[in-house]
Amino acid sequence: MRFQWLVSVLFALFPIGLSAQKVKTVSGSYEYHAPKNISMEEAERIALERAKLQAIADEFGTLVSQSNFTSVSNRNGESDVDFFSLGGSETKGEWIETLGKPQFNRSFDEDGSLIIRVTVRGRIREVNRAQIAIEAKVLCNGTDLKFERSDFRNGDDLYLYFKSPVDGYLNVYLLDEATKSVFCLLPYRKSRQGAVFVEHDEDYLFFSKKAAGVYSSEVDEYVMTCSRNMERNILYVMFSPNEFAKSSLEKSPNTRPHQITWIDFQKWIKRNRSRDDDFNVKAIEITIKK
Repeated sequence: MRFQWLVSVLFALFPIGLSAQKVKTVSGSYEYHAPKNISMEEAERIALERAKLQAIADEFGTLVSQSNFTSVSNRNGESDVDFFSLGGSETKGEWIETLGKPQFNRSFDEDGSLIIRVTVRGRIREVNRAQIAIEAKVLCNGTDLKFERSDFRNGDDLYLYFKSPVDGYLNVYLLDEATKSVFCLLPYRKSRQGAVFVEHDEDYLFFSKKAAGVYSSEVDEYVMTCSRNMERNILYVMFSPNEFAKSSLEKSPNTRPHQITWIDFQKWIKRNRSRDDDFNVKAIEITIKK
């Protein structure tokens, strides 16, 4: 009877904890004056992101940033938007989901520069917890921090620097925006670990056999490739002080990383975030050009 009473109390308290996080339905608008060196698709993507951030700032009284993925394509004058928020808010708010289809209006100023006006509606949530301040830096063709950059050329080598203030577990995935395929870069293909354990305040360099030393036989090294004039990838770095395991993966032939569908990857992220408030996601955009 005592056990049953305890379970009843826990279930009674659980929804109270959920209701402490305010969830609101909001609308946000933004007008973006695009520089002449970016495409219409890129201008629409930037305008949409800023409209969402502005909506969160207006509701909760502070400017926030978040880790998410938005793909905007334009065909025959109509925009097609694919949006998924990973909820990686750094302060007090996060975008949960987009409701309906964002509305875009395009015009040009007197100098011929593109102006994008966008209105978006969605659900946002107040976040009161402070996230762990991890460091994740993409390095191109070198293993020192001076090689940090996110613009690659076809054939460039990819490395990742990582550091955390606390012990924890790490996964790294790469989204190919063109194919919507998601590849697991860490843990490595030969690893039996569900996630890589990292110690606090230690400098880690991944995707380098030389840096791995005696463990080099397990390391996968990566070269960025591009079949079109330009491609965009998103590198997702996921960390938690609580142990978790990588998603279920489909084995890839030859030396390609094992992969997961974009939809299943989204579901896996949502499950981890719902179970672990400390599950931290950092999205780093990478461009590859011929």
